[in-house]
Amino acid sequence: SLRHFGRIAAMLGAGAAALPFYNEPALAQLSAVAGEVSPDAVRINANENPLGPCAEACAAIHAIVQKGGRYLYEETFEFQKTMADVEGLKPDYVQPFAGSSAPLHQAVLAFTSPTRPFVTASPGYEAGERAAKFIGAKVIGVPLTSSYAHDVKAMAAASPEAGLLYVCNPNNPTGTLTPREDIEWLLANKPKGSILLLDEAYIHIAGAPMCSDLVAKDKELIILRTFSKIYGMAGIRAGAALGRPDLLQRIVPYSSGAMPVTAMAAATASLKSKNVVPERRKIIGDVRGDVLAFLEKHRFKYVPSVSNKFMVDVRRPGGEIIEAMRKENVYIGRVWPAWPTYVRVSIGTQQEMEKFKTAFLKVMA
Repeated sequence: SLRHFGRIAAMLGAGAAALPFYNEPALAQLSAVAGEVSPDAVRINANENPLGPCAEACAAIHAIVQKGGRYLYEETFEFQKTMADVEGLKPDYVQPFAGSSAPLHQAVLAFTSPTRPFVTASPGYEAGERAAKFIGAKVIGVPLTSSYAHDVKAMAAASPEAGLLYVCNPNNPTGTLTPREDIEWLLANKPKGSILLLDEAYIHIAGAPMCSDLVAKDKELIILRTFSKIYGMAGIRAGAALGRPDLLQRIVPYSSGAMPVTAMAAATASLKSKNVVPERRKIIGDVRGDVLAFLEKHRFKYVPSVSNKFMVDVRRPGGEIIEAMRKENVYIGRVWPAWPTYVRVSIGTQQEMEKFKTAFLKVMA
């Protein structure tokens, strides 16, 4: 409709900072208390990786920063080729982005509308849902299964007119996996004309099977990857969408401009590193295992996570605990309406999680 296209045009003309769904709620949470966050605060609210970029990525940034006066498109091409080689794809099946938030939003713009709903998990990552609501598309939230996986059969049946089915795997906020066979089933049984958007932001942390081979088979699938999580580059902004060239071309027109050369150089160096993924998977896994054992010991109910965050039942409105933890200088994540007594906590360093344990016991007492 005219109104639908008018909202898209207004959104594109407003610039990223003005978009109502652009920034993560965690960023808004920190912004709301700007100037109040002390340098020694424990920030375990935004699924960041406190380890930061790996040594190879840092070296690549330092080496290229003096050349930052040029667009250096060749750095983007090198990243595209390197990622394609790693994923077993042709280069034109990889579209670079500054992180994975942009292609997530742009896929919603491209494949949903007031007559083509957006289907997602509940609880699930909300950015796509907000984008859909902004352009007037119906949002259908499907509860997770008893094992905290996406209910792919319910998602497939949610609407015969669905435009986009969004699966974050491992899921954000629960940190739980949907089996590969379920994803394949959803691809085979989704509504005709719909696209599966598979967000694998946390897949390296879980060490679970990736689905880029399904992209190589030309399925109606777009996969999102980011360097914000295991690669520790949340503030540097690098990512990509993997998909058939014709599907990628549907989302590309909603953005423009060159990629940041520091991000492209750092991402390429990270992909070429042989050790960064297994080393960090173990570090994050060890810290996660320790804090989940702490919750178990003190008989707190939590969701078994394989990612860099977990959800814990605080047995009261989650916002109360978030505020109480903030007073202890520990910033934890947010609450999802579907689970009002659960809060999300990101995995920080071992030292940060020790401070979390102390503050959590105090607050919960």
